[in-house]
Amino acid sequence: MTIKKPKLSFWQIFNMNVGFLGIQYSFGLQQSAINPIFLFLGASEEMLPILNIAGPVTGLIVQPLIGAVSDKTWSPRWGRRKPFFLIGAIMGSICLFAFPLSPALWFAVGLLWILDVGNNMAMEPYRAFVGDKLPESQFSMGYQMQSLFVGAGILLANASIFLFQDWFGGGQEIEGTVPKWLYYSFFIGSFLSIATILWSVLKTPEIPPTDEELSEINKHKALPFMERVKVPFVEIAKAVKDMPKFMWKLSAVYLFQWYALFVYWQFITPLFRVSLGYNTSEAAAQAAKMSTTYNVVTAVVALVLVPLTLRFGGKKVYALSLLGTAIALFAIPYIQDPVYVLFPMVLFGIGWAAMMGIPYSMVSKVVPQERRGVYMGILNMMIVIPMGIETLSFGPIFKNLLGGNSVNAMLFAGSFFVIASILAMRLNVKKAKKEYPLDS
Repeated sequence: MTIKKPKLSFWQIFNMNVGFLGIQYSFGLQQSAINPIFLFLGASEEMLPILNIAGPVTGLIVQPLIGAVSDKTWSPRWGRRKPFFLIGAIMGSICLFAFPLSPALWFAVGLLWILDVGNNMAMEPYRAFVGDKLPESQFSMGYQMQSLFVGAGILLANASIFLFQDWFGGGQEIEGTVPKWLYYSFFIGSFLSIATILWSVLKTPEIPPTDEELSEINKHKALPFMERVKVPFVEIAKAVKDMPKFMWKLSAVYLFQWYALFVYWQFITPLFRVSLGYNTSEAAAQAAKMSTTYNVVTAVVALVLVPLTLRFGGKKVYALSLLGTAIALFAIPYIQDPVYVLFPMVLFGIGWAAMMGIPYSMVSKVVPQERRGVYMGILNMMIVIPMGIETLSFGPIFKNLLGGNSVNAMLFAGSFFVIASILAMRLNVKKAKKEYPLDS
């Protein structure tokens, strides 16, 4: 049985997604500030991929499990999804406050593991939360609103990095220590992580489950403890077995897309030490400006993509956006002006807006409501598996095949985006809905 969900106003959709701002501020720091911290604390460039393995591993385990568990959860007071992203936000807030105070590399790496658990616990239920609340006709608006907050959160994180360096930086880098100017970005993130989630929790009620869904939830609660522990794993396995062909096709796109993105995030700072001749602090600040630029574009164009996808179809807009991202990565290594090198980020920002909204809208249209949590978790598995492959494989590729050259790393990432763009043209939502009807 499907509940007929009322359409929400623009501001209702806005309020329910405000919490994404804090989550994405945290991810913004992970993209632009955590690898420089590893370098400040003595890591070599070759170590960066393996030091980032926390994200793929925790995402692979935490998101599908939380998705499956939240599908079987209901509290009249707290709801279904909100308890999970509230707990995740608290964990993230504590870790962000402690991160710049790391006394050694091992401590920072350990904090990254805990931070990633918190972020993934908050992220997955949030994706399902939008699908739970909105009718299908508003899926594009809901997920592109999340894309807007993705851009805004990462924009604020990266702007804070180069602004605080400009205001409070200066002096020589001291090996083995994190510069004091970097502290402030993390302290702001610690506040935003919990404050924005609380805004959405307090402003947005969840839709109660149907009698049928409530009956299933109560049956689950009545199971012995060990049986309840097994249920999420059984749900994940069954969902993978029943997964629509559409999601398998999307997984091929994600393999190349997310592998390439991880290469970009890890090697954009080392690239500027080569192409612009910067030291680590200068290169980190330039990388933050790059991220700020593309996230400004993302925030501006996110909602513009809604009518474009309705008119031209999601797969065409998505594929073209991925191709634009490839062009951006091909251009960056050969631009030696710190201002002109920001221009390719316009294409990157359009691509990022598409990546953060269109696939989620597509998947929400082809999976059933009662399994949306677990399928959003599986969708995240399709993100973190390529990232995990990258963390394990790209270090040797970088050293042995690419000559330890960060310019070659960026060109490698661009070629993977071209492949992702071609594969995206195979995605067909209408065909997928016929193959996997929602009342099945």
